[in-house]
Amino acid sequence: MKSSQRYLALDVLRGMTVALMILVNNPGSWAHIYAPLEHAKWHGCTPTDLVFPFFLFVVGVSMFFSFSKYNNSLNTESLLKIGKRTLLIFAIGLFLNSFPQWATDYSKLRILGVLQRIALAYGIGAVIVLASPRKYLPYIGGGILLLYWGLLSWLGGNDPFSLEGNVTSVIDKAILGESHLYKGFGIPFDPEGLFGTIPAVATVIIGYLIGALVKETEKISVPKKLILTGTVFVASGLIWGLVFPINKPIWTSSYVLYTAGWASLVLALLIWIIDLKGYSKWTSFFVVFGMNPLFIFALSGLWAKIMGRLIKIQMADGDSVSGSAWLYKQVFVPLAGELNGSLLFAISHVIIFWMIGYVLFKKKIFIKV
Repeated sequence: MKSSQRYLALDVLRGMTVALMILVNNPGSWAHIYAPLEHAKWHGCTPTDLVFPFFLFVVGVSMFFSFSKYNNSLNTESLLKIGKRTLLIFAIGLFLNSFPQWATDYSKLRILGVLQRIALAYGIGAVIVLASPRKYLPYIGGGILLLYWGLLSWLGGNDPFSLEGNVTSVIDKAILGESHLYKGFGIPFDPEGLFGTIPAVATVIIGYLIGALVKETEKISVPKKLILTGTVFVASGLIWGLVFPINKPIWTSSYVLYTAGWASLVLALLIWIIDLKGYSKWTSFFVVFGMNPLFIFALSGLWAKIMGRLIKIQMADGDSVSGSAWLYKQVFVPLAGELNGSLLFAISHVIIFWMIGYVLFKKKIFIKV
């Protein structure tokens, strides 16, 4: 028996990931963050490190449902849709990197980023899943992960999975140029680089296969199958991680399996609670984010740029601070202290963008990005 009914749990999971992306990207101060809301320094996986792969996983799951109108096959119509959406998402990400343009040194402009990785992983992943018979997709996804492991191991330095020794930087520098890479790790290294997008495509493929499982399984059996699948993925990621460490910045193959496993388990729980047991009243908050996910996320990034780079406030001592720094120091620190004030600052951003999303939702405005 096939399950054709739409799953509210999928919209909720999508919305949760967007809300969490806004939360972890907008602390009042990067010096004052609770540990679960920080990324792992290098190897390892914190709750925050689950957020991005969860989003790509949901992208893959949603693709199986949305591409059903093209019979889940690659044709002129589906290829045009994929191409347009890939270019649009990439362009928005590049725009945010360059905003405001008059303050941008284009010789040092970072070319890649979160939205750019979403665009590339979606575009490449979509072409693969629509052009390939579904029975071959597990082998294609597995092959991508094994190939990535082999390339990093063989082409890297003495410590091929370290910040300094991994080959992703070498390849990204050769293609994009050192000046166009992220510098937040102390050296030119982009955690959303081109080479590291290869295994991110496998995250999308896994999501697509999970989407097929969800849609084509009798609803009552979906959580059990997802729990089994998720447990196998988590265990496989942990075991593989003994030799190929779980690592978000270089998006290791073990990280792909580990995070996809947790995403499957969370989706199983949400389907059981929401779609089987009917406990759905609490979901409206996250559904709002899930209806315009990329638009709301991009808007939050634009707002952060405006507050951080465009708005300057003169202090009594003559110093000028950004709008976000002023808001944190003058409002949230007095209210809750540095650490809790930083968290409250981030939560306030989630609420603000939920309100924007709520207005769009009530007016039935769904911005396709």
